[in-house]
Amino acid sequence: MNTPRSERFNISLTTPAGELTTFVEAPTMLVPIMAIVPLTRRLGEEATALEETQEQEAGRPISCRKGCAACCRMLVPVSPPEAFALKAMVETLPEERRNVLLDKLNQAQVRLEQAGLLARLTAVTEADSPLSDEDMEPLNRAYYALRMACPFLENETCSIYEDRPAACRELLVTTPADLCEDLISNPVRSLPAPVRVGTVLALLWSELTRTPPTLIPLPLALDWAEKHATEGQGVWKGTQLLEQMLEKVWRLLEQEFANREVGRAAPGT
Repeated sequence: MNTPRSERFNISLTTPAGELTTFVEAPTMLVPIMAIVPLTRRLGEEATALEETQEQEAGRPISCRKGCAACCRMLVPVSPPEAFALKAMVETLPEERRNVLLDKLNQAQVRLEQAGLLARLTAVTEADSPLSDEDMEPLNRAYYALRMACPFLENETCSIYEDRPAACRELLVTTPADLCEDLISNPVRSLPAPVRVGTVLALLWSELTRTPPTLIPLPLALDWAEKHATEGQGVWKGTQLLEQMLEKVWRLLEQEFANREVGRAAPGT
């Protein structure tokens, strides 16, 4: 008798922009942590699509277009499962292509070191507890001030679009695209993200490995994955990963509902 290799689940999530009903298939066998990444990203994208529809109906369409890459100068956080998935993807590339990307990542680290940011970013990946948004803000601003293009950006287009981090997928704006030329000074309005997929995956990794939640700056992601290669070889039952991932999604959705309620109650909103 053959044992099914995957199990199908119907999932319903109540998000601030409406009800998300979908199905997923989770492997029943033991799989590495990065196996849950595509599924989690898909849930995040479907939740974001509800937000996008809501904004469209309110007369605020998404202004992001191909070749509009101002946000590709920002500091992108990557969860540990995404770092492992990114490393695995790069390893499948033809040698010449892989070497070009690795060289660009090395150049990015050299520039960060020259700017005095490399040690600070490395410290973020090794912190005993995650930094708050307030604590990260000075580092985000210092990184953005470099206007350094993402190492995976080519001709103002993402060269790893299908494998790009969740944080890149979630950053969408409804204000005119030219305002994005200075994301710090201009009044740019971002699409609300109902679920931060990177945070979900970081919390999942933390729970599975009993380590502090970690978000890794993208230029350091491959180095981090190499350093933690042994941990990345761990395996868990796919359905277990799905169950624990969904628990994190529900928890973050509850927080998002609460945050938006506070925002609506605040004066001037």
